[in-house]
Amino acid sequence: MAQEGDPPDDLSAGHPARPVLYSFRRCPYAMRARMAIAAGGQCCELREVVLRDKPAELLAASPKGTVPVLVDVDGSVVDQSLDIMLWALRRNDPGGWLQPERATLDEMLALVAECDGDFKQHLDGYKYPERHPGADAAAHRALGALFLLRLDARLADGPCLHGAHAALADFAIAPFVRQFAQVDVGWFDSRPWPRLKAWLAARLDAPVFARSMRKYPPWRSGQPGIVFPD
Repeated sequence: MAQEGDPPDDLSAGHPARPVLYSFRRCPYAMRARMAIAAGGQCCELREVVLRDKPAELLAASPKGTVPVLVDVDGSVVDQSLDIMLWALRRNDPGGWLQPERATLDEMLALVAECDGDFKQHLDGYKYPERHPGADAAAHRALGALFLLRLDARLADGPCLHGAHAALADFAIAPFVRQFAQVDVGWFDSRPWPRLKAWLAARLDAPVFARSMRKYPPWRSGQPGIVFPD
């Protein structure tokens, strides 16, 4: 298993020797980015961020201060998780994540947009009602469940969201369904969503998910990051 690795900077070129990925292990947006990077075999320097103590380098690259953020070797910044997935997979896509069996790429991205829009809003209201004054956690759970019900119905046509093999939408959406399920495991387990539960279990059992969820020490300024994937 790789440890803190090669020096992150190529001093002769003035640029990092490999792209730098600022990440936080438990963030679902960062999970999807790490999975795509691992699936595409893109080698990065991973810098695990402590969100309550964000490094200056992260904020300099992306003032919004959220993860994931990818700084490419030419200094260009990609600071949206879906764009990082596309960055990695357009370079190498051995698993066909960008080639769903029964949808176009645009149709697949539209489903991800639904997850990132209304469903994410209801997930936040359900999981963190104290952060949203006036939020009704039960109401948000019920509204979020409508999206999950639609996913379960979609899975009647195959084991994955767009056919027989898992593609970008499966891995982009699964971290958020996982988070929703973990708020109240007993309630989630009681729902009549057999196909959705089997789909989620398959995504969480996938080797690429295990690779993306390894624990690394927090990165500190001046230290080398972790070579990812190892």
